[in-house]
Amino acid sequence: MKKELALLALAGALALAGCDSGGVPSPAEKLEGKGQEAPVAANAVALRGDGLTAGAESFFFAAGKAEVEAALASALGTALRSGENPECGAGPITFTDYAGGLTAHFQEGRLVGWNWHLPQDGDRAPSGTVALAGKVQLGTPRAEVEAAPGFAKVEGSTLGEEFALGDRLGGFINGDKVEMLYAGTQCFFR
Repeated sequence: MKKELALLALAGALALAGCDSGGVPSPAEKLEGKGQEAPVAANAVALRGDGLTAGAESFFFAAGKAEVEAALASALGTALRSGENPECGAGPITFTDYAGGLTAHFQEGRLVGWNWHLPQDGDRAPSGTVALAGKVQLGTPRAEVEAAPGFAKVEGSTLGEEFALGDRLGGFINGDKVEMLYAGTQCFFR
């Protein structure tokens, strides 16, 4: 009986050792070594390839929906609309649109992506600003985007002139200007 208990204890210890997080850094560890981020105004949203900052609050993908929506509403005003797409290839996605052309994407109550696009007809003017870190923004001319670090055309895209900026950001050019930027999980039907 003692031998069986010892084996059971050893198996339990090995199982617990196998429950390591796999080296996934915490949000604080992710920010470590990146230097201090520039402050964002209370009525501003700064978009990043790994999430976004709304006012004084920064969110990585996987942040809670309620917290993200509250911070976005504080920075940009109440949501314009929300909805869901149960048939998304990445799994069901809910979304919330804000003035300024920002759409936040959620799955299972967690932020999983965003896209920033030209405002739709009938949208109210934004009470705040939306921007992406760096020179590439909505409306950036084609030549500037193509010269940006990490730029690569997405060959064979069925959605138009799609491009990547590094491994976390993407976008679309229409005519001679950036029409949309995105990061994280999207519900594009290819």
